[in-house]
Amino acid sequence: MRSLEDYIRTIPNFPKDGIMFRDITTVLQDKDGLQLAIDSMQKNLDGVDFDVVVGAESRGFIFGMPIAYNLKKSFVPIRKKGKLPAETIEESYDLEYGQATLEIHKDSINPGQKVVIVDDLIATGGTSEAMIKLVERLGGKVVQLNFLIELSDLNGRQKLAGYDVKSCVQYEGE
Repeated sequence: MRSLEDYIRTIPNFPKDGIMFRDITTVLQDKDGLQLAIDSMQKNLDGVDFDVVVGAESRGFIFGMPIAYNLKKSFVPIRKKGKLPAETIEESYDLEYGQATLEIHKDSINPGQKVVIVDDLIATGGTSEAMIKLVERLGGKVVQLNFLIELSDLNGRQKLAGYDVKSCVQYEGE
């Protein structure tokens, strides 16, 4: 049986020299790879009590939706600024070269709801930290952050200290 690592393509020097890009399109385009990815992330939730799956645009949608569906939970999207139609709250965070802003509908999380955040990758933890802040401002409690890939040398897990962080595959380096 193949491992998740077997389905993840590594592209050297993308998007810039020195970066080893971990490409998940090869996971998605293979039926066995996709099933293994969803099953592995879902297994991280064994024994976790939660109400809602939250995923960030766009790869958090890819993995969060099937997990929510399989476990009969609701799914809440977090999107880039200006993409959600109803009243939102927003959170800005730093990127390597600039800033980004995420939004969530104000009525998407109820106070006291237990939330799992799902995304494809944790690197520095900036996006995840912004998602946590959005959920908590709405009164939700983040009970797990669940990632397919972790770039462990970038210390994202340390930025999320105090939260239950799970990843299926860990790579060193950028």
